[in-house]
Amino acid sequence: MTNFPKALKRYLPILTWSRDYNRDAFISDAVAAVIVTIMLIPQSLAYALLAGLPAEMGLYASILPLVAYAVFGTSRALAVGPVAVVSLMTAAAIGNLGLTDAASVALAAGTLAFMSGALLTVMGVMRLGFLANFLSHPVIAGFITASGLLIATSQLKHIFGVETHGHTLPQILGSLLSHLGDVSLPTLVIGVSTTAFLFWVRKGLKPMLLGFGLKPRLADLGAKAGPVAAVAVTTLAVWGLGLQNWGVKIVGAVPQGLPPLTMPSFSPSLWSDLFVSAVLISVIGFVESVSVAQTLAAKKRQRIEPDQELIGLGTSNIAAAVTGGYPVTGGFARSVVNFDAGAETPAAGAFTAIGILLAALLLTPLLYFLPKATLAATIIVAVLSLVDFSLLKRAWGYSKVDFAAVAATILLTLGFGVEIGVSAGVLISIALHLYATSRPHVAEVGLVPNSQHFRNIHRHAVETLPHVVTLRVDESLYFANARFLEDYVSARVVCDEPLSDVILMFSAVNEVDLSALESLEALNLKLKDMGIRLHLSEVKGPVMDRLKRSHFLADLTGHVYLSQYDAWIALKG
Repeated sequence: MTNFPKALKRYLPILTWSRDYNRDAFISDAVAAVIVTIMLIPQSLAYALLAGLPAEMGLYASILPLVAYAVFGTSRALAVGPVAVVSLMTAAAIGNLGLTDAASVALAAGTLAFMSGALLTVMGVMRLGFLANFLSHPVIAGFITASGLLIATSQLKHIFGVETHGHTLPQILGSLLSHLGDVSLPTLVIGVSTTAFLFWVRKGLKPMLLGFGLKPRLADLGAKAGPVAAVAVTTLAVWGLGLQNWGVKIVGAVPQGLPPLTMPSFSPSLWSDLFVSAVLISVIGFVESVSVAQTLAAKKRQRIEPDQELIGLGTSNIAAAVTGGYPVTGGFARSVVNFDAGAETPAAGAFTAIGILLAALLLTPLLYFLPKATLAATIIVAVLSLVDFSLLKRAWGYSKVDFAAVAATILLTLGFGVEIGVSAGVLISIALHLYATSRPHVAEVGLVPNSQHFRNIHRHAVETLPHVVTLRVDESLYFANARFLEDYVSARVVCDEPLSDVILMFSAVNEVDLSALESLEALNLKLKDMGIRLHLSEVKGPVMDRLKRSHFLADLTGHVYLSQYDAWIALKG
């Protein structure tokens, strides 16, 4: 019972930060919430469009999930809601189901959010946050770059006002080219002008407002309101000029009121169809979210708990599922805006939810004439910041293996779709880890003169003993690399020099699994038959404890030395 309050605080971080909540924090959070709300309204509508869902589902996914994260999340600045990559993955997952009924599509989206939320929450309770470390950052960056390009391309149909199909870059471009004769000129004017305006807003509006004498915070608020201005102006233009009658597609009726209470489907067949997508969305969403959260936390010397972040994101997705939303995660752009606007606690997210709720209650009738081209322009400008092909150049210069992994992820995502791309990214990350550790770096070392330090004989001027070979193993030993070390040592001792001893320096070995133990036993016997003794040095405590539970030390032909220098002195002769 004494640990109950501590456990409660672990699962409910709000109990920790709310104790010191004060008026200054409230003002900072409220100001940040106003700025993020202004940014989030058009983004929520746009990302729902990207996911192939009704616009209001974007608003619904930006209300209760933010409150859930404020209760269960640990980041002071992370802003949860619909994001581009997860929206694209949602569209791909639901598109594979072949649904045509709007109610069935919405139900599938809610079910996907519930499945993702349940997976994330269970992973958090089981403390599985470390699994995200198995994803290579360059591979994830490559996937996000490809997804950004894919998302931007997919929105060109709304800019041109044509119908296209496909979920891969060749399909989208091919379909777009075949329909160029159907381009709607009024739609094109709205789409291109809005895109150009939003690009200018990102770079030029704030400096202009500062030049007019506005204070930095007001200038920043004005710049963030750029998309809202685009929405207002283009909506008025469509309404005033009747452009919907000239082929400009509009959002149409958006239900006004509170988010509905909904239930996910528990159909085994639907769960089976969505399971892989739910896993991939959970993994990518968590990696993207925790990366942003850790980056922002470090700037204020704060820390987050990855395992609790899983629970925070999990409960946010469950909240989205039961209030008419779809999968959500922490967004990079809005989190940075939230941080820069001065958010002090997760309460800023809850205040943002109130702002979005008011928009759903009061503003949705005003969105009837909102052109889809404006939302498409909002998406394009937002996601192109994710595209970073300089990553390929950096990877090529640093590591050809990483370059191959990044390039493969980008090409597979663009050529075969997001699900295959992200699946390939996960597999490539694991394959890279296995490849890197299956061929551990092994250095032959010698004594640095006038010291007790040992260094690589090919990099430093060191002393060696003609009858002794010392090999420093720079990796833990497990099933994937055990045979490599055995073969390496066997090849090294086959030489013209009369060797009597081999020392394996284990200063960098943190683990020896059963496969590696069996390989060491085989190596010991092989060297014994050759008249060579096998020794170990600088074995770490946990590794030594495990070796003591086997027969290896009893059968070892040599000794285990506390330090490599002790071994050198003992075998110097």
